[in-house]
Amino acid sequence: MTIDMSQFYQVFFDEADELLAEMEKLLLALDVNAPDSEDLNAIFRAAHSIKGGAATFAFNDITEVTHMLESLLDRIRKGEMALTPEHVDAFLVAKDVLTMQMDGHHHGSSVDQDAVDSVCQRLKALSQGIVADAPAAAAPVSAAAEAVAAPVADADGNYRFRIELPEVPQKDIDALAAELGLLGTITQETLADKHAVFMLTTSESQDTIVAICSFVLDPDDLKITYGGAPAAPQAVGAAVSPPAEDPGYGIFEPEKAPSAAPQAAPPAADQAAASAAPAGEAKNWGRRATDKEGGSQESSSIRVGVEKVDQLINLVGELVITQAMIEQRIAALDPLHHERLLNSASQLARNTRDLQEAVMSIRMMPMDYVFSRFPRMVRDLAGKLGKKVEFVTRGAATELDKGLIERIVDPLTHLVRNSVDHGIELPEKRRDSGKSETGKLILSAAHQGGNIVIEVSDDGGGLNRDRILAKAKQQGLPVSDSMPDSDVWQLIFAPGFSTAEVVTDVSGRGVGMDVVKRNITAMGGTVDIRSTPGSGTTIAISLPLTLAILDGMSVKVGEEIYILPLGYVIESLQPAAVDVKEVAGQGKVVKVREEYLPLIPLYQIFAIEPRFEDPSQGIIVILETDGKKAALLVDSLVGQQQVVVKNLESNFRKVAGISGATILGDGGVSLILDVSALLRSSRQLNADPVFF
Repeated sequence: MTIDMSQFYQVFFDEADELLAEMEKLLLALDVNAPDSEDLNAIFRAAHSIKGGAATFAFNDITEVTHMLESLLDRIRKGEMALTPEHVDAFLVAKDVLTMQMDGHHHGSSVDQDAVDSVCQRLKALSQGIVADAPAAAAPVSAAAEAVAAPVADADGNYRFRIELPEVPQKDIDALAAELGLLGTITQETLADKHAVFMLTTSESQDTIVAICSFVLDPDDLKITYGGAPAAPQAVGAAVSPPAEDPGYGIFEPEKAPSAAPQAAPPAADQAAASAAPAGEAKNWGRRATDKEGGSQESSSIRVGVEKVDQLINLVGELVITQAMIEQRIAALDPLHHERLLNSASQLARNTRDLQEAVMSIRMMPMDYVFSRFPRMVRDLAGKLGKKVEFVTRGAATELDKGLIERIVDPLTHLVRNSVDHGIELPEKRRDSGKSETGKLILSAAHQGGNIVIEVSDDGGGLNRDRILAKAKQQGLPVSDSMPDSDVWQLIFAPGFSTAEVVTDVSGRGVGMDVVKRNITAMGGTVDIRSTPGSGTTIAISLPLTLAILDGMSVKVGEEIYILPLGYVIESLQPAAVDVKEVAGQGKVVKVREEYLPLIPLYQIFAIEPRFEDPSQGIIVILETDGKKAALLVDSLVGQQQVVVKNLESNFRKVAGISGATILGDGGVSLILDVSALLRSSRQLNADPVFF
């Protein structure tokens, strides 16, 4: 029977990605001087699980790297050698190589074989150097290992072991043959009493052999001796890495010749392995957790394609629109004669709202998805720049819409790199300033109302006001020495703006901050900067929790109804005629509590015939974005409601000043105003402040 293994590939790649990410996180958190044994065991288990899965699918290149990585980790966690920064660096490089190899198998991307060979040599050199230096420092071993008499390596550094197994099922023998076959060259024979014997030639120690065998049986039941000549040995067919053309891929039995099943340990063995010493941790790559008693723990989550989630969200959006239509239709009914119908409609509205919130939460992901990629980047960048940086994350469990999370990665990456490069000073400079040599970089996330606020804070030197103003004047930007600090800091978002004296491969070209601002604004967010010279800088990003549904204010101009995102609305009022003034060459402004704001007639923007051209007869809505305010003139306010956002560009075309559309309760289409675009395009906002 031929089985299509491609259906299982995605599970393996997803599991491997998670294991590699967890491995990197644990490695970066390790205290080299006093590593936590649980963390070392977790890193070892991750490497072993990846190796088992790779061997199952005959990804032999991945198996080779993970085997070397696992062997070195095994010696460290057993106390045979001390963990050093060189080990951590090598493990991180190995993680990068494994990621590259995964991408090669998954997406067909190119693999740098030189990098693979280099990391293999590096891991092997570290392993051999430690074995040669401290053979007597090995941890106590089982009785089976003690039976080995003074092993001596051959010219290639290999040992030859005779491994006699107790009476165990054939599937356990096959599983052990497959695992031990990864250590070197293996042959097998069967004694007269039906006991199986392996002859293994390997550079690994007897402790590694015992650790692998303990997955399946009690190590004390093993009989391991050095050397010895096997009686009529025969090669173990599929015990060594299975060939790529094998339709069983090492886990299923072909029709004629049974092959080994590396992951075929029985449930009892799994249970014993999970509760035994670290060497016996569960190795099934398809299961992530075991409980302390050894029993399996069911997964609390399932993987679902994003397209299915989006389809569900669209259907719920349509349901919300339909419910709004029903609500509008029955609003004209007599509540005395249709009391039960109205009560049922109210119940439907509540259930629809609850369903909508529940479905929207499916797309919400923790910010740890983004935060987890920065510790490694900060570590590497700080080392490259010769700086000492302590990286702290807060609020990693805060959730944000998946679509926004994917789009916020690049802006945050640039801000974090800027903080390490420009913000935090070199150790000697910090010492001269009376600071700790190690700078602190904090990445935090928290909910504030209907928004999420992400902050990148450092305790570096802060922004240099004079240098920024000088550079702005040099580039011809409209600035003045009396500008408030908040406006000066915003200058760094100008295209091509950089105060770096030297252009490096990290920064200095003036490319990036303007893109950061543009991308965040496109997501309906804002960027704010707070900086104190000598104390550091904080850049705060405020984003809506989701782009699929928003709270809006319905406004009417002529016969058209538009939606204003509620997050931009400060207040609405009807101005007095005396508060509206005409400024030559500047258009109209309106006075609101001693502050003059530019007036934007919405009917002029979209060429609509309004009911009222006189602002004192209409309504003005005060809007604020990017720290700037304006007054939007409309005919009337319709109400406040939650709307389902529909993409206008994909269904029609891009329209200036419009960010999307929604369907109203009466079935009509209402356009959602792009407030940031309206205020940016308003010529009044580019004018100098007006004083009366």
